[in-house]
Amino acid sequence: MENKIVSQVIGELIQDGTFPDWWNSRTIAIPLFENHQMVITFKDFMPDDDDKLIAEADEALRHFLALGVEYRNNISALIKERCDEVLNDVEIHEDEQAMRDITDVNDIWKFIHPSEIYVSRRARRDEDIYVQIACECDWEPEHGLQLVFRQGKQLTRVSEQDGHLTEADASDKPDEEDVLLSQFKVE
Repeated sequence: MENKIVSQVIGELIQDGTFPDWWNSRTIAIPLFENHQMVITFKDFMPDDDDKLIAEADEALRHFLALGVEYRNNISALIKERCDEVLNDVEIHEDEQAMRDITDVNDIWKFIHPSEIYVSRRARRDEDIYVQIACECDWEPEHGLQLVFRQGKQLTRVSEQDGHLTEADASDKPDEEDVLLSQFKVE
């Protein structure tokens, strides 16, 4: 018998067969990606160990699923900046030229392919809920792209897929020194 949990926002999640602390939803339309259908996974979660996670995750998902193309366009410059950082460190290849020649930053999304969405609690400091999107991207096929949204409300990290929820955690520095995270306003 499969174990299940229920989210008031995305419905039933089934316990993963390989990772017992992962719970997978059915496919959900993601407005940020023009309703691209994706599975949402609650990660690092054992129901008996964290009785508040589902309610807090639901609140984060309400915020995240309210973010649409307008919000995506507002963060395009940050994503293009990440692309440029990576491309500036490598030799120019013909297949990368289109990314280098972008004049409208919103065109960067043509080179991004979202693959997975995870919801988890940060294990240290704020212990908040974060929505993490793993993407393949044409400028970095090996390490991809990771977008992280604190409480599902606001982009707080743009990086390669390294599994860290914050730049502060990845670099072992104070949250105040994490540029995007420090701009997040707790309500």
